[in-house]
Amino acid sequence: MANAIRALAMDAVQKANSGHPGMPMGMADIAVALWARHLRHNPANPHWMDRDRFVLSNGHGSMLLYALLHLTGYDLSMDEIRNFRQMHSKTPGHPEVGVTPGVETTTGPLGQGISNAVGMALAERLLAAEFNQPGAEIVDHYTYAFLGDGCLMEGISHEVCSLAGTLRLNKLIALYDDNGISIDGRVEGWFRDDTPKRFEAYGWNVIPDVDGHNVDEVDAAIAKARQSDKPTLICCKSVIGKGAPTMQGTDKVHGAALGHEEIAATRDAIVWPHVPFDVPAEVYADWDARQSGAALENQWSERFAAYSKAFPQKAAEFQRRMKGELPADFQRTVDAYIASCLEKKENIATRKASQNAIQALAQVLPEFLGGSADLTGSNLTNWKESIPVRQDQAGNHINYGVREFGMSAMMNGIALHGGFIPFGATFLTFSDYSRNALRMAALMKIRALFVFTHDSIGLGEDGPTHQSVEHVSSLRLIPNLDNWRPCDTVESAVAWAQAVQRTDGPSTLIFSRQNLAYQERNASQVADIARGAYVLRDAPGARAILIATGSEVELVVKAADQLAAEGVPVRVVSMPSTDVFDRQDAAYRASVLPAGMPRVAVEAGVTAFWYKYVGLEGAVIGIDTFGESAPAGVLFKHFGFTTEKVVNAVKSVIA
Repeated sequence: MANAIRALAMDAVQKANSGHPGMPMGMADIAVALWARHLRHNPANPHWMDRDRFVLSNGHGSMLLYALLHLTGYDLSMDEIRNFRQMHSKTPGHPEVGVTPGVETTTGPLGQGISNAVGMALAERLLAAEFNQPGAEIVDHYTYAFLGDGCLMEGISHEVCSLAGTLRLNKLIALYDDNGISIDGRVEGWFRDDTPKRFEAYGWNVIPDVDGHNVDEVDAAIAKARQSDKPTLICCKSVIGKGAPTMQGTDKVHGAALGHEEIAATRDAIVWPHVPFDVPAEVYADWDARQSGAALENQWSERFAAYSKAFPQKAAEFQRRMKGELPADFQRTVDAYIASCLEKKENIATRKASQNAIQALAQVLPEFLGGSADLTGSNLTNWKESIPVRQDQAGNHINYGVREFGMSAMMNGIALHGGFIPFGATFLTFSDYSRNALRMAALMKIRALFVFTHDSIGLGEDGPTHQSVEHVSSLRLIPNLDNWRPCDTVESAVAWAQAVQRTDGPSTLIFSRQNLAYQERNASQVADIARGAYVLRDAPGARAILIATGSEVELVVKAADQLAAEGVPVRVVSMPSTDVFDRQDAAYRASVLPAGMPRVAVEAGVTAFWYKYVGLEGAVIGIDTFGESAPAGVLFKHFGFTTEKVVNAVKSVIA
């Protein structure tokens, strides 16, 4: 069974002349122990709700997972194995969720897979606490992860594994491929951590010195891990490229095809006399998990049917949430809350407006799972009824600690698991720490909500280390990431509603520290906020357009009033989400930004991004340097965010 994996891995990589054969060949026996003896899954239904989750954190070894999916009976044909790393195949260079049936998350950036797995294990824990009843357990599965030295060298592994130990996520089991090799060679020159002691210090159960080529020994370690009241790290000593006579145990087998001569010698060494991509029927029979998987799901379905009779409301709620559907009264709640914002007309910081929106939406969204990277009192992501998640307490708000990257990657795992809509917060300037996890969320098209507050030089006295200048524009460069920077309570409410309703990708919600003025609108304008940009103020015979987001909308409205007093009518466009606006049809975009009308954009950040809207003949008022330490009002004046400067900019483009 293990040699079938080795053969498929080396042959597919050779055919593609690209890939990583060493890890699949080295972890093949470990895979046999887990997939053939412990993993609860059904190849006919990769989305069975109570399946065990398997994460290949060392995703460069993707042929290991593709071989396993093919051999156990998933809809992954041998033709797809042959087309490894080729255009539009179901076997891309690294595993991608939504592309290959049975792949739970997109991995490749090392360390993020194990982070996703921690999120999945936490989601399982919290769902079980909420829905399981005495004698009626419908949520009861494990999360398994394979990981290597690279995952452990990445700092994110410390962030998430520390938290996993603190929360005692005992249904998380990680199997460490301890082969001592990375692309640059033997890792002892740069990685000598005592990994078992490190994980013991986190509060993990550690099973050291397991022979990674002894299936029975790995099997016994997994069985032991399942009895622990802590997350478990199984340290498997292995030989990278196991079976390749002259290359095994070296970096030569890590990231390149073996070559025809070495492959021929490997076939002899492992006694695999079959031609490339040929697997004997008896090996397929040993691997086939279709019948056992169907039986496992049928047993669960019978339990769920009994659960549905005993607890019909809970069963319906569980199914709704696992399908990712919003409750029937969601839109009514949103409309009522927006109406209250229109009535109250509050001049408050949008971070507070965000908390108010969370408070309103949480009443109908039990799937809300909030959190913050140690700044809850500043980010305001908690709400009156929120309960902190603890080792011995289920809840709906996670104190992630100072772990921005880990938080974001865990949120991705929570979203992928299903049953929750995760959101987590930090200051906008620390989005840099989270950035690759945001990119992965966008790539995977998952509903994860990233809240960023203290969004500009308006942060004030903390100075340039904490003042976001380039961050909003930088986030807008990530494909499939919707970024919202609202200007008041109403736009904040709409931004939250749109982010929650979106099911094909993540969103960022970017809020101010300082109070912002409420803006008057009619019903049509409120409806158009959801389109990303709209005409907030207009004037007959407008000679120019002022475009702004967030805290700068208040400024351009004041400038428009002054220009009107001077006989220069202008249009004011609020653009809370450039990403959403860019997806609107051409007619709507033209109705907001008519061709030929001079434009000025104002945002407290770098200027380069805005020329796509104002053109080279337009003007941008922004900040292309780092900030300073001073009160916010002083900073805005110092950097030129004044009515006078906006007025002069408009006059310059219409002259």
